[in-house]
Amino acid sequence: MEKKTAEKRIGVTAILIEDKESVPKVNAILSEYGEIIVGRMGIPYKEKNVNVISIVMDGTTDEIGAMAGKLGNLPGVMIKTVLSKK
Repeated sequence: MEKKTAEKRIGVTAILIEDKESVPKVNAILSEYGEIIVGRMGIPYKEKNVNVISIVMDGTTDEIGAMAGKLGNLPGVMIKTVLSKK
C-alpha cells in the first residue's frame, strides 16, 4: 500500500515575549524548526517591554503544531498561528 505524505501548508505565527528569560529558548526552538521557516521578523518593542516576532512557515500541520506547542509552553510567551486551508 502506498504511504501518503503529509500535506504542507503555509502558516503565520505571531509570538509575543513578555519574559526576557524566555528569549534564548524561543530562539533555540525557532532554530530547531528552521527547515520550515520561510521568513522571520522580530521587533523589540522597548516602550511596552515586549518582543514581537512574526514567522512565516511552510510545513505539515504536525510540524507547525509541534513548534507552536513548544513555544506556547514557555513562561511569558504567547502565540497565535493561522494556517492556509490548502
